[in-house]
Amino acid sequence: MKLSMPSVGALVLVGMAVLGPGAPDAIAEDHAYVGSKKCKMCHLKQFKSWSETKMAKAFDVLKPGERAEQKQAAGLDADTDYTKDATCVACHTTGHGKPGGFVDFESTPNLAGVGCEVCHGPGGTYVKPEHMSLKNKEYEKAAIVAVGLVEQVTEAQCKVCHNTESPFVGDDYVFDFAATKTEGTHETYPLKYEH
Repeated sequence: MKLSMPSVGALVLVGMAVLGPGAPDAIAEDHAYVGSKKCKMCHLKQFKSWSETKMAKAFDVLKPGERAEQKQAAGLDADTDYTKDATCVACHTTGHGKPGGFVDFESTPNLAGVGCEVCHGPGGTYVKPEHMSLKNKEYEKAAIVAVGLVEQVTEAQCKVCHNTESPFVGDDYVFDFAATKTEGTHETYPLKYEH
């Protein structure tokens, strides 16, 4: 079934509502996180570029001794292990506190760091053989968006973590969405197949 653009927009809004607090578990499970390694299979160049970013390595900052000077300047104990601190982990991992999201490094190491799904939505619905997969390389983008892919990252998404709640910035901090979007994420490469 081919959906018109207004239909796709409505489905995306419904999907976003479903992902919010209080979503029924059966529906929320469909939106579980799959990890960036799953994305790597088809998007190797983007994955390699992302792997070199601060976002990919965000979890490491929480380890004892990492970025000691910055932690001390922020009033944090540089020798404390923050990898289990829910306040910190929420912004340094993928999907913490959500279905299929980061639990801890021992059980969900593939979701440590700020992965693809933080920006593009949990892949549980769209990274499937019938949707976006090696078996279906010529999928229709509108159909993938309709089942959960976030195509256009918004400033609001980023500001969930990039805000004055972070101990590393002051009250006068202003998030530069344009610069972060072009310099802080990954290179954008043309896709092999048209969608």
